[in-house]
Amino acid sequence: MAYKIIASQCTACAACESVCPNLAINEKGGVFAITASKCTECVGHFDEAQCVIDCPADCIVIDKAVPRYAAA
Repeated sequence: MAYKIIASQCTACAACESVCPNLAINEKGGVFAITASKCTECVGHFDEAQCVIDCPADCIVIDKAVPRYAAA
């Protein structure tokens, strides 16, 4: 599963964007979002999702609508 940002709780601090090893987090019009197709949950890079660790608003959660990431 990829992560998603709950936009209504996001403070737009951009802490998550710079730590994503897959460049899956982008800002458009002051709203941050995670591109599910790019999100690997940091598998292969870190033991924990860096965006979740760095988010001061705790607004990044697993998106259960997207299948879990499977490394090739």
